[in-house]
Amino acid sequence: QVQLVESGGGLVQAGGSLRLSCAASARTFTCYAMAWFRQAPGKEREFVAAISWSGGNTYYVDSVKGRFTISRDNAENTVYLHMNSLKPEDTAVYYCAAAPTYHPGTFYYRTNEYDYWGQGTQVTVSS
Repeated sequence: QVQLVESGGGLVQAGGSLRLSCAASARTFTCYAMAWFRQAPGKEREFVAAISWSGGNTYYVDSVKGRFTISRDNAENTVYLHMNSLKPEDTAVYYCAAAPTYHPGTFYYRTNEYDYWGQGTQVTVSS
């Protein structure tokens, strides 16, 4: 069982930056691929970024490429989402997710591939 707790959300002006954090309770954090998803009001939850448990492989949705960076600190059981050049369309609740995997280079980008989810943190970007 893995518990995930997100933090770092808030209100920011367009063009600003935020860093989201996700702290995991897993004793074997290094055996989990991690990802960030987001859900805007009235919309389905969408994939944002994923990282393999080795940290060597990352993957992004096209709309955030070049602006967002996912990273992880396995010693601290934490995954981060660095968000730069934020836009109003980035406004959403951001969720951290974890998926167990045996392969250090594996990542996933579908919601049904992730077994554990955090409670979400609100990010609001004003224009």
